Amino acid sequence: MDLTVKPVPVNYFHQTWPLVEGLFIAANKHDAGDYTVEQIKGLLASGTWVLLVATDEDNKIHGAASISFYNMPNYRVGFITAMAGKAIVNTDVYGQVCSFIKANGATRVQCAARESAARLYKQVGMEERHIIMETKL
Repeated sequence: MDLTVKPVPVNYFHQTWPLVEGLFIAANKHDAGDYTVEQIKGLLASGTWVLLVATDEDNKIHGAASISFYNMPNYRVGFITAMAGKAIVNTDVYGQVCSFIKANGATRVQCAARESAARLYKQVGMEERHIIMETKL
């Protein structure tokens, strides 16, 4: 199945959210507690993060991603804060996500991933850069 990745303008967010909320709920079950689905919704609705959807030729949504952008001294990062849906992490979809991120000025794509997701991301060309360690205080 061919999927097309496209950004959802903020003014269409509230019409689109009911179509992707379940995807983010399912994906968020595997998160490390960095943010809740309600926080994702708020960050997307405010335009702080960008919502991307992966649709088929009938415009049915099969996946969604949230992207944040930040600047480092030597590069700009498009950070995939959440990737939701089934069978959407493939070279075609990932390539479209990267094209969107690059078109928004980023020179790097990053994400945080648990081991099983990291194996999947390696299949589309991502490389392990850091291991994030944490202590709750």
